[in-house]
Amino acid sequence: MNSAQEEILERLLEKVQKPARYTGGEMNTAVKPISECDVSFAFCFPDTYDIAMSHLGMKILYHIINKQPWAVCERVCAPWPDMGDAMRREGLPLFSLESRTPIREFDLVGFTLMYEMSYSNILEMLDLGGIPIYARDRSEGDPLVVAGGPCAFNPEPLAYFIDAYMIGDGEDVMVRLCQTVRESKAARLTREETLRALARIPGVYVPRFYDVAYNDDGTVRSIIPNDPCAPEKVRRCVVTDLEHAEYPETIPVPFTDIVFDRITLEIMRGCTRGCRFCQAGMIYRPVRERSMDRLLEIADNLENSTGYEEISLSSLSSGDYSCLPELIRALMDRYREKRVSVSLPSMRIDNIVKQSLEETSKVKKSGLTLAPEAGTQRMRDVINKGVTEEDLVRAVTDAFDSGWSSVKLYFMLGLPTETDEDLRGIGELAQKVVGAYFSIPKPRRAPGLRVTCSASVFVPKPFTPFQWVAQDSLETIREKQEHLREYLRIKGVTFNWHESGLSFLEACISRGDRRIGDVIYTAWKNGCRFDGWNEYFKYDTWMEAFSACGLDPAFYAYRTRPFSETLPWDVIDAGVTKEYLMREWEKAVRTETTRDCRKGCNGCGLQRWKGACPAYENAHSV
Repeated sequence: MNSAQEEILERLLEKVQKPARYTGGEMNTAVKPISECDVSFAFCFPDTYDIAMSHLGMKILYHIINKQPWAVCERVCAPWPDMGDAMRREGLPLFSLESRTPIREFDLVGFTLMYEMSYSNILEMLDLGGIPIYARDRSEGDPLVVAGGPCAFNPEPLAYFIDAYMIGDGEDVMVRLCQTVRESKAARLTREETLRALARIPGVYVPRFYDVAYNDDGTVRSIIPNDPCAPEKVRRCVVTDLEHAEYPETIPVPFTDIVFDRITLEIMRGCTRGCRFCQAGMIYRPVRERSMDRLLEIADNLENSTGYEEISLSSLSSGDYSCLPELIRALMDRYREKRVSVSLPSMRIDNIVKQSLEETSKVKKSGLTLAPEAGTQRMRDVINKGVTEEDLVRAVTDAFDSGWSSVKLYFMLGLPTETDEDLRGIGELAQKVVGAYFSIPKPRRAPGLRVTCSASVFVPKPFTPFQWVAQDSLETIREKQEHLREYLRIKGVTFNWHESGLSFLEACISRGDRRIGDVIYTAWKNGCRFDGWNEYFKYDTWMEAFSACGLDPAFYAYRTRPFSETLPWDVIDAGVTKEYLMREWEKAVRTETTRDCRKGCNGCGLQRWKGACPAYENAHSV
């Protein structure tokens, strides 16, 4: 950024909300001269700084890239509309936080795809950065635009805009991608030659090297490589040894409040439970743990380097960590005098341990959040949740007996085969939670009961047994929300629900094909951005974009797909096979459950990959 642009920025910072979002200079940031590095990477998060700085994946990859002596990584966040509009008026390009370098001057501009409703922000950031939005319009002097994250498992909706995707765990593939770009620059390869080199990296998908054909009914007929560099299917990357995987031991400490202002300690990755609605549980398989000694070492270094007063034990199901009580006790013993607390944000109902609750509450009581997901046992068996009403009542009774008086319960509306009886069961379950609170004798009962029931709308996701299922219509969802509001008129209980139109659009994009890209572009051109924020979501504008592009959103969200249909994401091999997902859907219809993978292999498909599923190989070793 030149001196004139610096002056413009300083003037704008006096007029916008939360100027600390744009200043950079935080403690523990990596400061490396871009001109002295062979490869420069702008890590872009398509939402606000407050959310970006809470994202563990960004911290891990930021650390890994900057650890390479020949590479530099700097952070870029989506400017809030007040700042974005001001930057556009003043001609100020989108810039990185560390050195305030315009993003178009980086070799690589990478986006993490955490949520489909942030896609319009990606186009906004590219445009603010002066980078051609469509990949086909980029020339030799433009950065390569790459992406990864859970939403990259269906790369097609953004295929027009992204040059290359990294599928799966990013620790290893990120270094290889940057190294390939480094070698391509040294060899003075063209943009096309560099993309061919990237396409040869296992786990990298380059959309331009695949042709998509459609049937007369609009369904996908085929996705076929058009260049020898491109594999027929791109297999996701799996970090098999989490114990020795890179993990940051210093992280940038924000000047302003962020969503999760604390140390995040990833204790394990993956989940063995097999919930049928859960994409993360499928695409992050298998379970890999870090040892207690390694976690304590990481915690010590992060506590010393940040000064944070809370440590969050992060994973898809922290209660399944094999040494959880011992780890909590060791952390509490270490940090009690420093008043550093430990929180468990993702405990399962069936493994809440009273001892763990009591240990974590000795410094500070963090919020207790549980996810029954459904109100009846039949529905929980359909989704393979693997918990019972008795598990929930026991968990909240233990919590109330340990001094908690506030609990959040997460449910989903619109799950496959759901009936009104299942909705009524949510109300009955909430009533039993209230009863559990009053079952505790008054001297031991903390005052001020608060039970918050949140009901999100079910969105069918790729690589789950429910990927073929139609989503409930907006009218049906709104009727169910009204019914549930009546069932939850209980003293001490608060009901929160999600915007149904937002979930409808999420389903359209998450199961979308390449043509959805033109809809995203049209919606963005007509003013859509920050769609995940209710105050900026423009449902009508999105529907107009579908109409302008000649596409019916119901085709993507409300249509049950046959097993025989080619799915837009069939070009990706996520590890779990389509045959396994089909079997799981058929079991769901029969309300049959599937055992936890730790109790025996269920044949999901990961065993095809040597080294990718240690649990399977250990069970079958001679």
